[in-house]
Amino acid sequence: MDCIFCKLASGEIPTDAVYEDEEMIAFGDMEPQAPVHVLIIPKRHIASLDAVSESAEDKELLGHILSKVHVIAEKLGLENGYRLVANTGRDANQTVQHIHFHLLGGRSFGWPPG
Repeated sequence: MDCIFCKLASGEIPTDAVYEDEEMIAFGDMEPQAPVHVLIIPKRHIASLDAVSESAEDKELLGHILSKVHVIAEKLGLENGYRLVANTGRDANQTVQHIHFHLLGGRSFGWPPG
């Protein structure tokens, strides 16, 4: 598979991980949109939220990722809050077809986004 995030997750392409365990990795976004902008990806390839199944494996993986977001945010000093974003599909500007979450913080955010 020719997926850049799979290559980053496997270590084929080196990255400075801010968090990593057996299921996931988090690293800085190359085009940050906030003072803190980290991508959180599973090591297993899933194309997008639309490709998540109701399997126990997918539920466990996404639950694991979401349970670690606050750990990563705390490690990055985001004590005043953060935003977690998952772009899904072309209209949402998903540019890499591997599910990923943007963890953004270090400034105040407006609403509505985008």
